[in-house]
Amino acid sequence: MVKLFVLEPDWRKYGDSESAKQIISLLKKLESVIRSVVTSGGRSEARLWLHNTISGITSITPQQQCELFVNLLRSKSTRRALASQLMQMIFEKRPRKAGSVLAKKSYILEKFFEGNPRRILQWFSNFAYGAGSEHKRGAKALSQFAFMNRDICWEELEWKGKHGQSPAVVATKPHYFLDLDIQRTVDNFLENVPEFWSSDEFAESLKDGEILFLDTKFFGELFVDLMYKEDSQDVWEVIKEFLMEESFAYLSHHLLVILEEPDFSSFLEMVCKYINPVMDPKNFGYSSFWPEVTFSKFRDYESIEQLLLLNAVVNQGRQLLRLVNDEEYSNVRTKIEDIISEISTASSNTDNLASVLKECFKMKMTETIKLLGLLSWVMHYRLSKECLTPDSWKILFTINGISFKTTNKHALIDNDKSDESEPGLDHRKSSKTRRRKKHKSRKKRRRNIYNDDDDSDNELLDFDMTSGQQSLQLHSMSWLLSTDRFSASWTNVDLPEHLSRHCFVTWMKWVVARWTDAG
Repeated sequence: MVKLFVLEPDWRKYGDSESAKQIISLLKKLESVIRSVVTSGGRSEARLWLHNTISGITSITPQQQCELFVNLLRSKSTRRALASQLMQMIFEKRPRKAGSVLAKKSYILEKFFEGNPRRILQWFSNFAYGAGSEHKRGAKALSQFAFMNRDICWEELEWKGKHGQSPAVVATKPHYFLDLDIQRTVDNFLENVPEFWSSDEFAESLKDGEILFLDTKFFGELFVDLMYKEDSQDVWEVIKEFLMEESFAYLSHHLLVILEEPDFSSFLEMVCKYINPVMDPKNFGYSSFWPEVTFSKFRDYESIEQLLLLNAVVNQGRQLLRLVNDEEYSNVRTKIEDIISEISTASSNTDNLASVLKECFKMKMTETIKLLGLLSWVMHYRLSKECLTPDSWKILFTINGISFKTTNKHALIDNDKSDESEPGLDHRKSSKTRRRKKHKSRKKRRRNIYNDDDDSDNELLDFDMTSGQQSLQLHSMSWLLSTDRFSASWTNVDLPEHLSRHCFVTWMKWVVARWTDAG
């Protein structure tokens, strides 16, 4: 059974230990194996984990996030891919902002329509069919301009009938515009009426940004040219406003994936300048705290590979476990299991773990985080393999001094029994039971059989006839633990991650406290 080592020992009793040195040596060996996974075959996944971790940072202000991405966009080597992705995001979420820029430069859209019948028909064919309705898009611009400037352009209108329509007739019957030959008319305007393309009427039709969706790739390239070739202040203002208004998480999720590694390293260097987490133990339990500590120390890392490793074991333990469990990494998994087996044997005596922790008192912050991150991931791995039944979890909680309460929250096994609740250190069962009525029982049977507590692990309960009841019991049970003062309900799939995280945070509190006392 796994010993979590979450009760602080008397450090005076421990000194140098050969077993501690052996465990540290094995952890470094494990580090080498995991590094080979996250920096070679699994590198793309590990990079995405890093993006996800970065997106969880909460201390970056809107002004800082704007500076971060603008600095990347304005750097010496033009990053068209990043700029193009950003413009697509603006088109999707702020089309009017981009449309207002186009409206000021409406004349440049002549080339957009030249020789392209499909675009012409899409934009200029939206004439109204009856009274009370309005022409839309380019059709509205074309009709308004034609009436206002009929002396210079009415003859350029091409009609499908035997004869043309006069302005007076069309003014009383606007639906006559449906008889226009749109393609020939717009071709005439392209050739003979340049005033239309810079007119207020045409510009007004562009302001809502709908035109962007006729060809987002074309307009993306157009805006990128405006950014870099013309250094358009209007475009840069739209970009800055967008970067200020959107969340850091949204921007990180959509933009970091575009960056090549040199650019990504530059981004990380800029991020670390804005992050200055306070090493206060009361902050240690927050999900965003350790990622911020990790990135604040980026300048101390030898390479981005070290950051990929560190992030995997400290912040993305569950994803790392999934990766090494993949069939592709069966040989690597064998190596990992052998190393973890040796670590488990060496750490079966908690005195050895105490000696390992005491060694951390002498290490740098980055080295300590990496070592304890690896050790907590060993716990994560073992818990996921060794604790497979409710009884095994109860034994684990009991031997590690963790009080617990259980609730069979889905209540699909025995609907007439009450939810069971028991403390890990006191196995006395409550004499009070709740009797459910039959109609409530029937409602329970119709409940969704998915596990709702974990967004990434919604697993369908196993209804196999031979082992279905045991599997159902395992998946439907949830736990309240003293590790977080019974504040959250943990499912069986969540427990390895939660408990290994609890170990890491606990150990770091001890180490930081000793650093504080020594300094």
